[in-house]
Amino acid sequence: MDIDRSGLAEFLRTCRESLQPEDVGLPRGQRRRTSGLRREEVASLSHMSADYYARLERQRGPQPSEGMVAAIAQGLHLSLDQRDHLFRLAGHHPPARGAESQHVGPGILRILDRLADTPAEVVTELGETLRQTRMGTALLGDASLRTGPNRSLGHRWFTDPAARNLYHPDDHAFLSRTWASGLREVIARRGPRSRAAALAEDLLTRSEEFREVWATHEVGLRPGPVKRFIHPQVGLLELQCQTLSDPQQAHSLLVYTAEPGSETHEKLQLLSVVATP
Repeated sequence: MDIDRSGLAEFLRTCRESLQPEDVGLPRGQRRRTSGLRREEVASLSHMSADYYARLERQRGPQPSEGMVAAIAQGLHLSLDQRDHLFRLAGHHPPARGAESQHVGPGILRILDRLADTPAEVVTELGETLRQTRMGTALLGDASLRTGPNRSLGHRWFTDPAARNLYHPDDHAFLSRTWASGLREVIARRGPRSRAAALAEDLLTRSEEFREVWATHEVGLRPGPVKRFIHPQVGLLELQCQTLSDPQQAHSLLVYTAEPGSETHEKLQLLSVVATP
């Protein structure tokens, strides 16, 4: 497929101008003359240089890679149809939809953008964190640093002992069973050639504990409403976890809250102060 430079530039400009700062969790500020978002704001949301993004709107520069197009689609909070159109304009075939998709829907993103001071994350059915709030990063670590199978918490749980340090030791055994149970259910939904099945095969070769819990064939286990974390900076945190699901993309928004007036609530406020912006 060939890139449609004029169509790409016009579509990017139209999408950018249709968004307001508050739509994407940015402050409006004063003396704003731009209709919609500024180019540098979209570039920041897309994790690229302002010069690179500006060249696309000016019909210049090299053809953007699939990764760059995906980042722009996410930064502009595009719907799946808009994302697919953007890929075609850029000269690429659109990525898969559904369970294999890494594109977070705009509805979930709009909610996430309004939770900047609350620990929250968007995860796949394999436990891969796709987006985090600032407080989500402070609580759970920076998911953007993880690559390959280690993007999945389930994979890290059984292959990296350090992954369990954040969770209360009394919960480890049940969480192991819960991860195996959930993965077995995903494989039943997605089939033996799915990413879930490949993850299970990998864990069967790597972890004796996984082999043991996998052999029990448990299904239907669910984590409790309260998650207990042992945070390296503030200690024990007992957090309620609310879940909002996007069935079209098989993604879940997890929001962690503390009872007002509780010790955990005070610790979260402290964590918000020490967290890196």
